[in-house]
Amino acid sequence: MSAGLFSRSRRLLLILRVAGRYRLQEFVAADTLPSSARLLLRLSPWRNSHKNMSRGERLRRALEELGPVFIKFGQLLSTRRDLLPTDIADELARLQDKVPAFDEQLAADIIEAALGKPVETLFACFEPLPIASASVAQVHGATLHSGEEVVVKVLRPEIEPVIRQDLALLYTLARLVQRYLPDGRRLRPLEVVADYELTILDELDLRREAANASQLRRNFADSDLVYVPQVHWDYTRSNVMVAERISGIPVTDMATLTSLGTDLKLLAERGVEIFFTQVFRDNFFHADMHPGNIFVNATDPANPRYIAVDCAIVGSLSEADQYYLARNLLAVFQRDYRAVAELHVECGWVPPGTRIADFESAMRAVCEPVFERPISDISFGQLLIYLFSTARRFDMEVQPALVLLQKTLLNIEGLGRQLYPQLNLWDTAQPFLERWVQERYSPQSVFRRLQRHIPSWLEQLPQVPDAVLDNLQRKHLTPNPGGSHQQQQARLVALQREQRQRRGRRRLLATALGGTGLILAVPGGWDFLAQAPAASWLLVGAAALLLWWGTCNSE
Repeated sequence: MSAGLFSRSRRLLLILRVAGRYRLQEFVAADTLPSSARLLLRLSPWRNSHKNMSRGERLRRALEELGPVFIKFGQLLSTRRDLLPTDIADELARLQDKVPAFDEQLAADIIEAALGKPVETLFACFEPLPIASASVAQVHGATLHSGEEVVVKVLRPEIEPVIRQDLALLYTLARLVQRYLPDGRRLRPLEVVADYELTILDELDLRREAANASQLRRNFADSDLVYVPQVHWDYTRSNVMVAERISGIPVTDMATLTSLGTDLKLLAERGVEIFFTQVFRDNFFHADMHPGNIFVNATDPANPRYIAVDCAIVGSLSEADQYYLARNLLAVFQRDYRAVAELHVECGWVPPGTRIADFESAMRAVCEPVFERPISDISFGQLLIYLFSTARRFDMEVQPALVLLQKTLLNIEGLGRQLYPQLNLWDTAQPFLERWVQERYSPQSVFRRLQRHIPSWLEQLPQVPDAVLDNLQRKHLTPNPGGSHQQQQARLVALQREQRQRRGRRRLLATALGGTGLILAVPGGWDFLAQAPAASWLLVGAAALLLWWGTCNSE
């Protein structure tokens, strides 16, 4: 037996022993198991252990005992409240990323190997005892020779082989869950593990986290909402990252924030504003905004500012998903369930054959009980989960980007309600969404998108006529043994006429694109278009329609 196979087998035996000790077999319907497995469960020495623990607590403790990879998986699983019973999700949410630190000399050796110099040469001061220790990395304090205080994040040694080994075992467990758990297929365990694999492997390259942090910092460079520490790229490698050391109050330290007279209502509302700004303005959002990654600068208590760290996990949406998400949320809060159903079909979140009336009825049944409560009591994140859960009954596919968004919204909402229980999420979100949808189709926004795409269109334009003619020829000149000579002549005449019409439309399109490109290229052209009176736009539109009609009907 090879060393790798022996190691995996030993690890699997440990997992099975821990699962048995915490009676995790109770999550599986016994009658679906093979007879040999049922016999082993009856003979298990742990079948009566931990009777005083709830099933959620037993699952949480088992994951904690299995180590960092399983702890982090449990954390991710806790965000999938659309897939889990509430008691289990609540218990898994208690998982903390507190794992023993690795040897300080080993940390120094990793830093020196990555950066090519002794720690004493790299830093004026280096703190050997870690500030924090997590499942993938640990953090040390240091001071640069310039006098700037920094933090040094060091990836755990030999963490990747351990993670890949545990991922292989998680896939095996997911297949078993899918096969034997009563709701196994609905829970989509393989998709959940696949999402987790992407997340955890991304965290193994600290340069990716550094790049995310740099992007977020640039997005909020001139903002009072949030501060992102600066990355020191000269000291950053795949397994070592050095960033500015921040000084802030943990967002969960309510006693300190209150004693300083911090405006907690403003702080809660700013958290919501940060989320929607990241999702809709920047399309780049911090997707791991749990309380451990957020601090507050309360130097000015009346104008508190967030500080965000640990940017390893970020999310983004396609332009179409951005637009449909905004319109869906607006339609939900306007109780326009027909629009919600139509939007889900239109954007491809559910199959095109979905019956709109059935989907509309299902959405109404989910949302109406929620809206019976005061608006300030409505959980925005939970409502989104309800919507996606209902849509999943209509074969909506799991979409990782939307899962990350769900998780982030739940974190932001929970944080905001902790700071200010009367937080009315919708009062903050609605104006933002309405403004975003309105601005998306403003003349300025449309022309910005045109300006971005025109070079690509102009590049492809010369190939369009040949492609069109090839398609037409294949369509009209395909031999038809059953057709008469007169029919073939008629098709040839129709083809020639259509070619003339196509040439006319191409000339019109090329003229329009070229004219728009020239206007946008001329200094002040943008302002001229944006400020043109509505009547001018109507005249231009009418003239374009007449020209288009003329080319379509010309002989």
